[in-house]
Amino acid sequence: MSASEHEGTEMKPNVYAAECPTRQILDRVGDKWAVLILLLLREEPMRFNQLRRTIEGISQKMLSQVLKSLERDGLLRRRAIATVPVTVEYSITQLGLTLAATVDPLRDWAEENLKDVLVAQRRYDAQSKEEAA
Repeated sequence: MSASEHEGTEMKPNVYAAECPTRQILDRVGDKWAVLILLLLREEPMRFNQLRRTIEGISQKMLSQVLKSLERDGLLRRRAIATVPVTVEYSITQLGLTLAATVDPLRDWAEENLKDVLVAQRRYDAQSKEEAA
């Protein structure tokens, strides 16, 4: 069911259906860059280059794309400030705050279970290596 077909109906979205609009939102939650940007902006508004310097490994192109997607989804606000050159500042919206609060427990889980996951990965890799030999 497409987004336009879903509007005005009482049908519950089927996240397993290819056309379910819920998947678009889950894509945002599953995107590490989007999550990192939202968590940073929850602390304070930031300019583009501040975000780029703070989030190691993100390219300028990727940052630009993710910021546009987050703005389109209503999760952040872009504000142009009349300076020379123009300064652009990004801040989280109320809706974005709710998403950031939702992913916090996931971040906490990742931090708390990192060692166990790394051990499991090493065990799996060693077993896979033995099976391949």
